[in-house]
Amino acid sequence: MAAPKKGRSANAQSKPGRALALILIAIVALTGGMFLSGHTTPRLGIDLAGGTSITLKAKADQGSAINKANMDTAVEIMNRRVNGLGVSEAEVQTQGDSNIIVNIPKGTNSKEARDQVGTTAKLYFRPVLAQEATGGPAADPSASPSASGSGAPSPSPSTSEKSSPSASAPSSSPSASATSQGRPVTDALKATTSPSPSAKASDAPTPSATPSASADDAALQAQYAALDCTDKEARLAAGDGAKPEKSTIGCGQMQGVWYKYLLGPAAVDGTEVDKAQAVYDTQTAAGWQVTMKFNNKGAKKFADITGQLAQNQQPQNEFGIVLDGEVVSSPYVSSAITGGQAQISGSFTQDEAQGLANMLSYGALPLSFEEQSITTVTAALGGDQLHAGLLAGAIGLALVIIYLVAYYRGLSLIAIASLLVSAALTYVLMSLLGPTIGFALNLPAVCGAIVAIGITADSFIVYFERIRDEIREGRSLRPAVERAWPRARRTILVSDFVSFLAAAVLFIVTVGKVQGFAFTLGLTTVLDVVVVFFFTKPLMTLAARRKFFAQGHKWSGLDPKSLGAQPPLRRTRRPAGPAGPVETKEA
Repeated sequence: MAAPKKGRSANAQSKPGRALALILIAIVALTGGMFLSGHTTPRLGIDLAGGTSITLKAKADQGSAINKANMDTAVEIMNRRVNGLGVSEAEVQTQGDSNIIVNIPKGTNSKEARDQVGTTAKLYFRPVLAQEATGGPAADPSASPSASGSGAPSPSPSTSEKSSPSASAPSSSPSASATSQGRPVTDALKATTSPSPSAKASDAPTPSATPSASADDAALQAQYAALDCTDKEARLAAGDGAKPEKSTIGCGQMQGVWYKYLLGPAAVDGTEVDKAQAVYDTQTAAGWQVTMKFNNKGAKKFADITGQLAQNQQPQNEFGIVLDGEVVSSPYVSSAITGGQAQISGSFTQDEAQGLANMLSYGALPLSFEEQSITTVTAALGGDQLHAGLLAGAIGLALVIIYLVAYYRGLSLIAIASLLVSAALTYVLMSLLGPTIGFALNLPAVCGAIVAIGITADSFIVYFERIRDEIREGRSLRPAVERAWPRARRTILVSDFVSFLAAAVLFIVTVGKVQGFAFTLGLTTVLDVVVVFFFTKPLMTLAARRKFFAQGHKWSGLDPKSLGAQPPLRRTRRPAGPAGPVETKEA
């Protein structure tokens, strides 16, 4: 029987305490960091903590292709929008080639978040050519009360109570009085955004289409006349597919009344808004407002269009803020607004003002999206699922421990201690990775942790069986422990490498919750190697020095008789041959 190399074996046997001390120090340091950070529990995902999960599918209906660049841009914009609501734990990520998943934790206004992430936010500033209320008594478009910094609104003779917000430069408070509409629809389409300020109502042509009106204008007039904004389908179809450089129609709601609009070509693009913010005006009691700051190009355009609109009569001195085809506001202008800054004031609530400012600030999505599915998990259901996952893990751990105790007896103490160390490291790292990289423990991740129990136990079993093989060959325990380690180590490393490779591939090629399973599986596989090398092997070396294990007690799991050990074979020399000449044989 060949003896093991003394240098390496003796060093390994004499200093197992160093490895144990190293891993225990690491556990204490990580646990201390967990308590100091204040995150003593793993961050839970939507399916365990409760919340809303939204799946959006991209549509290539805006002239943009569905590709990785546009999808990544959409994810970035959605992320900024949701974070703008104060939802720091929301998750926005792609799924496949054309889907985006948005996970919003509990405690968030899910409806507001859905509106933020699902709205394309194609924003245009279009001059208003005509407007009127729909679905009720006709309202005189001229009856919109003015918003004056020094006077009260003029009374409205109409049964409709529409109050047009005003747009102004922050440094001025212009006033405007209500006037009558000076042009019918046909003349407004001809004049587009720059009708003559000297035109009077008596000089206007009749509302019927004139021979000089183009076919497109006539068709648009017919659409405007037939539009009923109280019909949801009609509202969604209004202005669908309209190009920025063309006139269009749209709908907007103010104070509970739906209005239809005839809008001119876009004068300013929403992408030219550099920054927008919702503020509350306490000086003039105007309520919530949205302040905008344009870039250089947008500031010039905005000054030009407001200068033109200020010369017109109402409603043609208004511009419609059109967001995804809907007129969200139609402020009027009484003077040119220069300086690159403006305010939109009206009957905004705080949520409406913040939502509009949020969309103006973060820009439009390069693609439009439709909701594929919406899943809402209550906190109670999430708690039930977490309880079920923990119960499944406890049952799996108990079954593994029962098997180890029944089959390995005393060796099971080493295996159980190794499992507890691995569980402690897994828990602490999951708690720290939540605030560090945003890791969230979801139900698939819990499944990955349960699977890892078997992977970790498998490493112990490989090592224990190698030790038993050495004992069966007639070796004592201490040399058997050291001789079995190189063979077991190679098998453990190959097995864990395959598991880690599978987890890495699964993490790369999948998205969403499946990534939680892959990440947990990979993390626990790495921890398995650490625990086996720095805890299980040193602990086994120390156990081999105890009589209970070294003498092969029947409850130690290393009893030579129970294992069927054979006495070692002794090599004997061959007996010397008879003396005398050696006879040669002929071939």
